[in-house]
Amino acid sequence: MAEEVILLDFWPSPFAMRAKIALREKGVEFDLREEGLPSNKSPLLLQMNPVHKKIPVLIHNGKPVCESLIIVQYIDETWGHGSPLLPSEPHERAHAKFWADYVDKKITVTQAVWKSTGEAQEAAKKEYIEYLKVLEGELGDKAYFGGERFGYVDVSLIPFYSWFYAFETSANFSTEEECPKLVGWAKRCMLRESVAKSLPDQHKVYHYMLELKKKF
Repeated sequence: MAEEVILLDFWPSPFAMRAKIALREKGVEFDLREEGLPSNKSPLLLQMNPVHKKIPVLIHNGKPVCESLIIVQYIDETWGHGSPLLPSEPHERAHAKFWADYVDKKITVTQAVWKSTGEAQEAAKKEYIEYLKVLEGELGDKAYFGGERFGYVDVSLIPFYSWFYAFETSANFSTEEECPKLVGWAKRCMLRESVAKSLPDQHKVYHYMLELKKKF
């Protein structure tokens, strides 16, 4: 019996992009189901993620897996072919999970960069750039966060590259000037088919952000 793999998606969501990248890294065929705006949730989404009621949700043979980093780990463990995303050595594995958690705690809560104005926006921008610099310090001179191999931390962070232009244009700064090594890493990641196919055009994201700003 053929495997059924469905991913409930919303195109500008960096969290859903993580799942798409991981599936494509593993060469897994999947049915992408686009959800509407967060205010318009499908019956399938509500059935499969009744607790948080949000995307992404991976549905594997009828069973749901929720929360993006958990989904990426599930994909890595379920489909063993291809290069592993998480290291097998326990300390390296814990280290990768730490930095993915850092991305979730820091980079994902910086919406004030585009939602706010004036002094509040300047403060948010400064904080955001500091977080990126910490990540750039961890990257160092390595090709990827895990070394020479594209892996878990890269999958966790690279989706936010699709939002860089929106942030920069809103708050008038250059990520490349502030964090040149990090942008170099992002461009390297974009050469991978799994990433290039999963991240939307930055200008499309920017126009989506403008629509969101009207609502705020």
